[in-house]
Amino acid sequence: MPGDELLASPDIVSTRAITVHAGPEAVWPWLVQMGSGRGGAYTYDWIENLLGLNMHSATEILPQFQNLKVGDVLPMGGGGPAMRVAVCDRNQALTFRSEDHRWIWSFGLYPVAGGTRLVSRNRIAAPHARPWTRLFNRIVMEPGSLVMERKMLIGIKKRADGMLTAS
Repeated sequence: MPGDELLASPDIVSTRAITVHAGPEAVWPWLVQMGSGRGGAYTYDWIENLLGLNMHSATEILPQFQNLKVGDVLPMGGGGPAMRVAVCDRNQALTFRSEDHRWIWSFGLYPVAGGTRLVSRNRIAAPHARPWTRLFNRIVMEPGSLVMERKMLIGIKKRADGMLTAS
C-alpha cells in the first residue's frame, strides 16, 4: 500500500478492510476530515473520550476540513502522537506518519464492482518493547484496536453509503 515504504521493518502490522457500496469520491471526504476536534474517528466516541481524545464523530461532511494536504497534522487528542500526512492522493490513498516515525497509518481506496474496497493498515515499530509490554499489546491493545477499527470502517461505510441513522 502507499506509505508501506515509510516503515520498512515494522514489528506490528494490521490490515483491515470493508467494502463500501459507493465510489471512492464518496469515501474520501470522510477520511480527510478525521481527527480530534475535526470529524472524529467514527468509532465509539465515549471510549475515545475516556482516553482524553476529544472525539466527536461527524454525521455530515464538514467543508472546513476537506483541504487536507501533505504535511498537515492529524489531531489525535492532547496526549496522542502527532500524525502528519505523508501521502494524500485524492480518492486513492491517505497515509499518516507519526512524528517519531514509529507508526504509519494508511488508507487505500480501491474501486471494485459495485463500490470501493476501503483498506486500513497500521505499521508500528516497537523495537525496544519489554516482554510484558509485548504481552499487554497482544492481550489488550490488539483486540481493542480490532474493535475500534472495525467500528471506524463500518462508520465510514454507513456515512459514505448514506445509510447513517441516529444512534
